[in-house]
Amino acid sequence: MQEQQYYAHPRNQFWRLLSAVLEEDLAALPYPQRLTRMRAHSLGLWDIFDSCRRQGSLDSAIRQQQMNDFSALQRRYPKLHKLCFNGKTAGKLQAHFDKAGYQTVVLPSSSPANAQMSFEQKLLLWQAIL
Repeated sequence: MQEQQYYAHPRNQFWRLLSAVLEEDLAALPYPQRLTRMRAHSLGLWDIFDSCRRQGSLDSAIRQQQMNDFSALQRRYPKLHKLCFNGKTAGKLQAHFDKAGYQTVVLPSSSPANAQMSFEQKLLLWQAIL
């Protein structure tokens, strides 16, 4: 089933990590309220892909990806200055955005497939969001 929500898989640690970073339990909120609270912290979610084909949830299974129009995001949010990539797949674009003048951070993936780091180890690096 497709939830049409970022990080809907119950074992994905995204909302738990972000909750710990912000010291606010976003994970307990309904999805629309999570997004509202993120905006209150001057944070947003954006996908580097506009569309792709993927069987399952692993990033390594992504095929036929079409990039999102970042220029539209720039126009809508001209004060945007920091980009945090959730994992290495998105982080492949780090150099491109560094050259464009953005501060960038590649975070360890919140995916349950990224089991080589504990939650606490990930959290230390995720604190770079702030």
